[in-house]
Amino acid sequence: MEEDKFNQKNISNLIRNILTLRYDPLQKTTLPILNSTDFIPSKNYDLDFIENNLKNSIQTKLQSTKNLTISLSGGIDSTLVLGLIRKTLPDLKINAISIKFTDSTDETFTAKKIADFFETEHEIIHIENYLLDLPAAISIIGMPFWDIHWYYIAKNAKDKSNFLASGDGGDELFGGYTFRYSKFLSLLKPNSSPMDKIQAYLSCHERDWVPDQEKIFNSKTHFSWKSINSIFEPFFDNSLSPLNQVFLADYNGKLLYNFSTIGNKINQFFNLKPITPILEPKLISYASHIRPELKYNSLKNMGKIPLRKLLIKYQCDSLVSKEKLGFSVNTINLWNSIGKDLCNSYLNDARIVEDGWINKEWISLYIQKPDLDIKYVNKLLGLLSLEIWYRLFITKEMNSKTKLS
Repeated sequence: MEEDKFNQKNISNLIRNILTLRYDPLQKTTLPILNSTDFIPSKNYDLDFIENNLKNSIQTKLQSTKNLTISLSGGIDSTLVLGLIRKTLPDLKINAISIKFTDSTDETFTAKKIADFFETEHEIIHIENYLLDLPAAISIIGMPFWDIHWYYIAKNAKDKSNFLASGDGGDELFGGYTFRYSKFLSLLKPNSSPMDKIQAYLSCHERDWVPDQEKIFNSKTHFSWKSINSIFEPFFDNSLSPLNQVFLADYNGKLLYNFSTIGNKINQFFNLKPITPILEPKLISYASHIRPELKYNSLKNMGKIPLRKLLIKYQCDSLVSKEKLGFSVNTINLWNSIGKDLCNSYLNDARIVEDGWINKEWISLYIQKPDLDIKYVNKLLGLLSLEIWYRLFITKEMNSKTKLS
């Protein structure tokens, strides 16, 4: 948000949406916004077309460079992009970066095996305090997000190459959120209404909100579930199959207004050119029309079937992680190690409370509770991020060099 947009209505929308959805659909996005007609199933997929489109994108974007950095998580998408880059440009020097978070699941061993398989250099960045540079990251993004792993990737990539590759878009375009699809489908009935589907969809994102969500906000924020539901109505009030409705909502949600927004702003700050072959417009248009059952196998609860077949072709499918994790910090351990102390420090005298946006009683009710449920931990960390953003951009009493320790 630019400074002239810091009016009460826009701040209200931002607070309400980000603290409930983890994104704000009123922001600008560099990706095309899709509608229900873009997800009408019209084709089987041609694996050669997908592969050639990805390779052509890589060739076009990287034909003038001799080295590249890639964010390598050990999952399907980043592994496939790395394999395609190596296949397309065999002489390119590739630096793979992976992140290891303290007291979290460590996928760097898997990533190293993949990097070795494709003969790339591999660097592991160990992040002890995930929230240390939160003010710096928020000052770049301009939004109150606390999931800032891309900041650490880009910060360490900038001295290696001007090009930074990733597998962004694989989950949204090829059906990677399998842990939500089965639950969503199980909640539906043959006569489920659009509102029923919206409620089922929101229940599959239960870590984004809490049961007493409306009590977080003061009246100044104008929170209502009706306003939240209205965001999803175009995605579920149409003739698409339920699964394609989910694909439509997923694409137009966190991908457009969280992952892509964060990545683009951080890349620009560090003068990095993003290489995201899966998110090329031609492939977005193609993938969205693939029949849903050809991307997600409901019996096996397996997604991203076309991408998995390409991994098999490159003989590296056995190397990738079996579970979807990505760069994932253990939120409960983060809370116990430093998150709780930081929230106490900043939220007990919060400007977002003082200025009437957030309900202090809600914070007081949960901030000292032992064994706090992860949903409430996520929400308190979201409020911490909002407070940092507010002090950076609204009260302007904090600067980007502040460290949270």
